[in-house]
Amino acid sequence: MFLHFGVNTFTDSEWGTGRENPSIFYPKGLDAAQWADAAAGAGVSLMILTAKHHDGFCLWPSRYTDHSVARSPWKNGRGDVVREFVDAVRARGIDAGLYLSPWDLHDPRYGHVKLYNEYYLAQLQELLTRYGDVREIWFDGAKGPNAPNMTYYFNDWFSMVKELQSAINIFSDAGPDVGWVGNENGYAGTTCWSTINATSLSIGNGSIINYLNTGDPKGANWLPAECDVSIRKGWFWHKSQAPKKLTQLLEIYYKSVGRNCVLLLNVPPNTTGLVSESDVRRLKQFRGAINTIFSTNLAGKCSVEASSQRGGENGGFGPKNVLDDDHLWTYWAPNLDEKENYWIEFRTRTKRITFNVVRIQEAVA
Repeated sequence: MFLHFGVNTFTDSEWGTGRENPSIFYPKGLDAAQWADAAAGAGVSLMILTAKHHDGFCLWPSRYTDHSVARSPWKNGRGDVVREFVDAVRARGIDAGLYLSPWDLHDPRYGHVKLYNEYYLAQLQELLTRYGDVREIWFDGAKGPNAPNMTYYFNDWFSMVKELQSAINIFSDAGPDVGWVGNENGYAGTTCWSTINATSLSIGNGSIINYLNTGDPKGANWLPAECDVSIRKGWFWHKSQAPKKLTQLLEIYYKSVGRNCVLLLNVPPNTTGLVSESDVRRLKQFRGAINTIFSTNLAGKCSVEASSQRGGENGGFGPKNVLDDDHLWTYWAPNLDEKENYWIEFRTRTKRITFNVVRIQEAVA
């Protein structure tokens, strides 16, 4: 679950200016435990917070800027949203992730390549040494059309990230661990491979979005795609907006998780510092609908036959494997000599079955 939160929450905007006064940041009822409870109830396994968005305002008291919670009236300048966030999610068995925008509209070092890269590395180091294990670090490729020319030292950033936390997943348009799906609608390509050619990728390159959306069946690199989309129209909370309808969320689920991708659903806290009750209700409905849809395996009472099976009758790859409860280690595989026209057939043993959802998974070695 994504959490877009910051000064934009209080200015009713999506992209800030970098000139916001920190005094506007005052979420007097902030409760990170409420965020985590909402996520846990929806079955979320990872939560990612925008520690710094494009406006440059930091949700932790960074030593390297005066544009942070330390200059806000919230908790008299002694608050730390990142600390409250990581403590709350871990207490509920949820992994913590952090987003640190490369583009910074506030800091005067932006546009001065060496100075800004040193600044960015320093902030990365703060986040990855102060707050314990971070499961995913999110590098956004977005940058406004009038932004100064800026070369990011991505290789240095990624190297330091892995040096500080070797098990962390790095997200960007080009990975190296998790890749962008190429849009913010939550939709993967009809076929979306987890493999891709990393040499064809670069961060912030708009010409590769179709390639990101489908992956590459002949790709040399493993880079599963992540589908980011907001539960509302905007990424930040706006009083005028409402959560998407349940039918819309289910459509997103089918076109993200159902197409071999990870769904990262943004649920933005409001000006009070809480996830709005309307969003909490929609999350519960969403989780409940998914549980109901997949609660009964209608194929479980069918007989199953296939065009062939690898290794013959005793090879361990028979079609009955698709009906057992082991979804990780057992599977059907056709004969290696069979080059095309594979098929598997399910036959009902009793009455006719009507359905409108099929879930098929591929065993990936």
